[in-house]
Amino acid sequence: MTFLYSFIIGGALCAAGQVLIDRTRLTPARILTGYVLIGVFLSAVGLYGPFAEFAGAGATVPLTGFGHLLASGAREAVSQRGIIGALTGPATAAAGGVTAALIFALLAAVASKPTGRR
Repeated sequence: MTFLYSFIIGGALCAAGQVLIDRTRLTPARILTGYVLIGVFLSAVGLYGPFAEFAGAGATVPLTGFGHLLASGAREAVSQRGIIGALTGPATAAAGGVTAALIFALLAAVASKPTGRR
């Protein structure tokens, strides 16, 4: 059932984003930023943790999960280091994922052949 819940929740988040793209004048960048902010807000009020437990990867992989990661990293760092943790915590929490994305993007760029005329 975990896979089914992940698929349904993740698909619903993606479908909602697609509806916003199709039906509003919002740009994709604003919608994606809104998803991150929703994740931060829901994490701040304590709702995203239980939601992520229920939905699994369907809640942690989309951009709302990235917002939750940033908020939880900031919360943990503030409790350990004080107010300076609000600046260092989110970067520390997201460092592994950002590094992986950069490495895979570099590998894809090296392995692919550019198209188009210059």
